[in-house]
Amino acid sequence: MTEDTASALPGLDLAALRGYLDTARPGLFTGELSGHLIAGGRSNLTYVVTDGQRELVLRRPPLSHVLATAHDMGREFRVLSALETTLVPVPHTELLCTEAEVLGAPFYLMQRVDGVAMRSLEDAAWMSDEQARAVSLRLVEVLAELHAIDPDRVGLGEFGKPDGYLRRQLDRFGKQLESSRSRELPGIEELASWLRANLPESRRAAIVHGDYRLDNALVRADPLEITAVLDWEMATLGDPLADLGLLYVYWTGTGESDNSADPITGGLTKRSGFPTFAELAEHYARYSGTDIGELHWYVALGCYKLAVILEGIHYRFSTGGTVGAGFEQMGDIVLRLIENGLAARTGEH
Repeated sequence: MTEDTASALPGLDLAALRGYLDTARPGLFTGELSGHLIAGGRSNLTYVVTDGQRELVLRRPPLSHVLATAHDMGREFRVLSALETTLVPVPHTELLCTEAEVLGAPFYLMQRVDGVAMRSLEDAAWMSDEQARAVSLRLVEVLAELHAIDPDRVGLGEFGKPDGYLRRQLDRFGKQLESSRSRELPGIEELASWLRANLPESRRAAIVHGDYRLDNALVRADPLEITAVLDWEMATLGDPLADLGLLYVYWTGTGESDNSADPITGGLTKRSGFPTFAELAEHYARYSGTDIGELHWYVALGCYKLAVILEGIHYRFSTGGTVGAGFEQMGDIVLRLIENGLAARTGEH
């Protein structure tokens, strides 16, 4: 075994993984296994596992403080498998393990896809302004293509209950907040109350990603294309504008005056070539034929939802329950998101 042992890779015991695979999928790997943690994930843990000949990606829940409604590996595996036959680019799935005793939690393996996750200005240094614009517009086209899929056609007709989706989102994240709450969060109750009092009527149901953003897509330079959409742990059937409202939050960030200091965007979507979110929203509306007149409510929902998610990550990080870089900023980001969600109520986003 290499130096990448269980002690060096929290959450991934390579010997236990190999023992399981030799029985469950003989021949999937033939050589000695090594692995490393992929940086950037804020919730589930993602690793590359290789025997020197073949590389696969392994996904598993965080090490502790796993909420009952989150980190469902079977759900993520199911939606990835279903979307392989559609226009939405996803990795090929290899294996789902529901036996928690192997790695301490369920996990799945999938193909490693060529491409780069755009998380920083450095990641996009190779892009011309024209390429940045093309990738951005393609990002919302892929989202529209996801929302156009008939769930029944791909075997996801029972994947969720679209009726009452928005109210259930508020219920779910309210409960999730209480499960992760360890400090005062000024304004969070006011935001939640406004969302409930102004709940829009969903006009149609679709497969929603639940965490759609630029760095959950892999981008290849030659030929220029989005090669995969990743991180489907929050996917369900619901209101497609929820995806667009959350994309606004990821695209515009916390609103730092110094764009490069924005902890959500890192200045990436503010550099030359990247369209404004208003342009993206208009492109989505034209491409999908969707009325986005109530988008401000969904932006406020996106701020609330991301604030709750990051508060859970802040809690896990503060108690040693997750690994990776950048988690020390989460607590401050939560407070900015609450402020932005309250500001979104006016519709001047």
